[in-house]
Amino acid sequence: MTAPLTSFPHRRATIARSSHMPFRDIIGHRRSLRLLSRAVSSGTLPPSLLFAGPEGVGKRQTAVALAQALNCVSPLRDVVVGSASASTTLPIDACGECAACRRIARGVHPDVVLLAPEGDRVTVAIDQIRALNEQIAYRPFEGRRRVVIVDEAADVLLGPSQNALLKTLEEPPSGTVFVLVASRPDALLPTVRSRCPAIRFAPLSGSDVAGYLTANGMPPAEAATRAAVADGSIGRALAAAELAEVRDGARQLLEQVARARDTRARLDATRAISGKGKGTGLGERDALAVHLRLLHALLRDLGVLSTGADERGLANADLQPILTRLAPAFDRARLVRAFTAIDRALEALERNASPKIVADWVALQL
Repeated sequence: MTAPLTSFPHRRATIARSSHMPFRDIIGHRRSLRLLSRAVSSGTLPPSLLFAGPEGVGKRQTAVALAQALNCVSPLRDVVVGSASASTTLPIDACGECAACRRIARGVHPDVVLLAPEGDRVTVAIDQIRALNEQIAYRPFEGRRRVVIVDEAADVLLGPSQNALLKTLEEPPSGTVFVLVASRPDALLPTVRSRCPAIRFAPLSGSDVAGYLTANGMPPAEAATRAAVADGSIGRALAAAELAEVRDGARQLLEQVARARDTRARLDATRAISGKGKGTGLGERDALAVHLRLLHALLRDLGVLSTGADERGLANADLQPILTRLAPAFDRARLVRAFTAIDRALEALERNASPKIVADWVALQL
């Protein structure tokens, strides 16, 4: 007996970046993709997986690509991806064109379920997990494998919901694969983590992020600037609203501390980066983190100019005249001290340090 997953209140998977997203179209993560492809090809894929890594680097897209590879009607074999000098071979990949692949990409395949924050509901209730457990007791409705993707699992699954899911993870139904996607995997219960082999997703390279942005129509100069502050996340690069205004605040801080003669003048300079993000829609802590990453990119450009390196490597090429005037004020020792201060400041923000104290401290260190 079979039954579709239609009565469970969930949201089907939706893919924003393209009409289909097989393994070969995922940006970066070659080692992880090869590992998953090999497991699908050999039939050794674990029934429960944890995709762990920073936000916006492609974890959820990879989970959907995995669902496609498991259910594709006409899978491709021995797919070579990458350049001739840096290529890798995927034992199996979804075609991306068959009816199953297209339905998975559109989020209407009955055997691919996405649990994710939606609207006012930001968590998954325990009764919803119980309903899911009852539904997946049936065989897949039409595909070879059912795939349940829990996006931002550490956030949408509170303790009771994780415990309700635990029994299923311990003894998963035949034909069902669970993929927990988490940017904060340590927030999951240890018992849940222990039952899900982890696939680690590292931040993308700046060139990968910029390449994706330019390939999707963004001007190269803006793409380079966004990539410089995205910290390896395409999602963060795409979400950077009002970037020019935020970058202007970081530039003002550099100009003011460059000519500051006393502590008060340095502390006054923090007004350029303190507050609610100047229209970014971010809270004070996240907005300051964006300012600091932009500041880091500006300092890197100062280093390029002061050392006479290739100016084509500037992330903020449109600000070159301003940066050229600033470069003499930032010798190598000062740049090293500034880079160290920003790295420590970002770590302090992650540990919930006061944004105002962090901003003041950075201004004193520059």
